[in-house]
Amino acid sequence: MAMLRIVASLAVIAMISNVAMAATYNVGSPAGSWDTSTDLASWSSSKTFLVGDKLAFTYPSNHDVVEVPKTDYDSCQTTNSIQTYNGGNTNIPLSSPGKRYFICGTFGHCSQGMKVEIDTLAASTSPTRAPTPVTGLVSTHSPAPSHVVSPTESPSLSPSLSRSANPSSSSAATLANTLIGSIVGFGFAMVMLLSL
Repeated sequence: MAMLRIVASLAVIAMISNVAMAATYNVGSPAGSWDTSTDLASWSSSKTFLVGDKLAFTYPSNHDVVEVPKTDYDSCQTTNSIQTYNGGNTNIPLSSPGKRYFICGTFGHCSQGMKVEIDTLAASTSPTRAPTPVTGLVSTHSPAPSHVVSPTESPSLSPSLSRSANPSSSSAATLANTLIGSIVGFGFAMVMLLSL
């Protein structure tokens, strides 16, 4: 029983640490940056942004980053700007789900494509349904099961959000965290099966 508690605790820690691993996205990378020549719409649509992630804008002094409402984004205006950033290196945390809009405030740059829409999704931390109890796998009087479900065939407890392109700054940490979480989860599942 003590082993079961330890494994369960490790599984919870692995899940919590997975939430704590936020990604930092260098806007426009790897092929571009915050400039007029990068297809920022394609860049942002190829990413999955989650609450806790960060946007990193890197740009020369003739540019800036202006967060605006959708109407100003669509019309390339800074009339109702929410926040203006300058200085060449701007990190913006994505702290809540929803859409945010960023443009360059330099005249003509937004209309040349220097704008990006970011759709931030809420990070799911709990399964949507409880797992179904496993029955009939171990019995002294029944014939051996004709098919045992392998870990790769087991149903998912919740839909997962996959990042279509890992950001370069945290991909190693994300990979390590995923590996550790998978090992702990598999160990927990094995302990649960063996305790039946």
